[in-house]
Amino acid sequence: MKHDLIDRVYRMYGREIYLYLYSLSKDHSSLSKDHSLAEELRQETFLKAILSLPDSHTNVRAWLYTVARNLFYNTAKRESRKADVLSEEWEQEANNFHTPENTVLDDLQNRTLYEALLTLDSVKREIISLQFFSGMSGREIAALLGLREENVRVLSYRAKKELKKFMEEQGYGLS
Repeated sequence: MKHDLIDRVYRMYGREIYLYLYSLSKDHSSLSKDHSLAEELRQETFLKAILSLPDSHTNVRAWLYTVARNLFYNTAKRESRKADVLSEEWEQEANNFHTPENTVLDDLQNRTLYEALLTLDSVKREIISLQFFSGMSGREIAALLGLREENVRVLSYRAKKELKKFMEEQGYGLS
């Protein structure tokens, strides 16, 4: 019975947790976007979340995001200590790695939008990512990031304004 529950939760949220973990790696030079790291952390997220989910917790999805985020930042902290060991050659190879995201971004407008996302500071980018790619509410994002819901709303608004300005500067008229 418990195995069925774990399997169902994994099928429901596995992909979005993976994409969330993968997107977080953009902000950490010691953790260049790495599919295997995102996959490893996703597996660990589900294991730890299921083992430690309090009986009183009513939002499994929010719990998964909290566990994933904590695991990622713990790993980033550990890896940042090793950052000096990374060679320039390894970084160049990681940047040239062909990913499914790159395939999707072949379309020029999508590529430009992606570049616009990268211009946002890490908190705004994370908020936008959680809103649009994970479909989380302002309340869920606030709880996950330790912010007030009003702060999330303001940062989201500012991020969208910055994205619109960037896209218009690139020649894409947005309404």
